[in-house]
Amino acid sequence: MNKARRAEINRIIEAISALKEDIEAVLEEESEYMENMPENLQCSEKHEVAEEACSQLEEAAEYIDSVIENLENAKGE
Repeated sequence: MNKARRAEINRIIEAISALKEDIEAVLEEESEYMENMPENLQCSEKHEVAEEACSQLEEAAEYIDSVIENLENAKGE
């Protein structure tokens, strides 16, 4: 792979990494929301929705890690 394509992949990795940080920020906010719910809501649908959102956000962040790893491997450095 030539230098220009490697540079483009590096640019893409930086952009994807920034998106991952955004996802992790939302995950942190949702986790805090869920953890600070009053006791009477901890077995409610709202709590279940928040818990599922956290799970999906964690999975999205893991997928991004995989994408970044694949892009690093594609560079062949």
